[in-house]
Amino acid sequence: MQREDLGSLFGRIIRRLIAAEKPLLDGHGLSMWGYGVLTHLAKQSAANQLALATAIGYDKSRLIALLDDLEQDGLVLREPDPADRRNRRVRLTPAGKARLAAVRADIRAMEDDLLAGFTAAERRSLTRMLTRLANG
Repeated sequence: MQREDLGSLFGRIIRRLIAAEKPLLDGHGLSMWGYGVLTHLAKQSAANQLALATAIGYDKSRLIALLDDLEQDGLVLREPDPADRRNRRVRLTPAGKARLAAVRADIRAMEDDLLAGFTAAERRSLTRMLTRLANG
């Protein structure tokens, strides 16, 4: 029997993860893209909104509405860039950090359930391999 193509396997895994994560994100008042923004900003503040859109692979013309929602919820703050006042810098607020920590805890618990059939060594190995594959 031939093995299944990686694209097909990853497609099924992604659909399964999205189905499992969506209710968790909804419970925290976040969309998948909102979670992506918070996750990226936790690693590094975006130089400006365009850099943020590029970093997360989101349409720059739609980013403003997403940031409006996150800012209205008190999760991000946009400030004029001191070097170029036409640009806005984006950063996480303490409430954004707290919301991200809470949703990540729920996602990690879901992932633990999903990977319950794997040993700890298999989980570490899977994570290392996926990270290498994702980072090229």
